[in-house]
Amino acid sequence: MKVNVQTPNFAAKSELLAFVEKKLTKLEQFYDRIVFADVYLKVQKTSEKENKAVEVLLSIPGDDIMVKKEAKTFEEAVDEVARALERQLKKRKQKQKAYL
Repeated sequence: MKVNVQTPNFAAKSELLAFVEKKLTKLEQFYDRIVFADVYLKVQKTSEKENKAVEVLLSIPGDDIMVKKEAKTFEEAVDEVARALERQLKKRKQKQKAYL
C-alpha cells in the first residue's frame, strides 16, 4: 500500500511522517486489498486546543473510505483515525465473507 501524506501550510517532521505510515500500513493485516491512503494533516486556526485535524482517504476496490478526526496532537488524531478505519475494514471483510 502506498501512503501519500500532505501537510498544507506547515512542514511535518520526518518522525511524524514515519509514524503515520507505520500506523496506516498496519491496516493491511485487516484488509489486504488496500490500494493507497491519502493523508491530510492540517492545523486549524481556532482557539480550541484540539486544532490538529487528520483526514484519511483509503482507496480500496469498489469503494473509498474517508475518515476525519481532530485531537490535541497529530499522533492522537492518527491513532483515532487508524482505529476507525480498522473497524470499518473489519466490517467490510465480514460482509464479503457473508456473500461467499
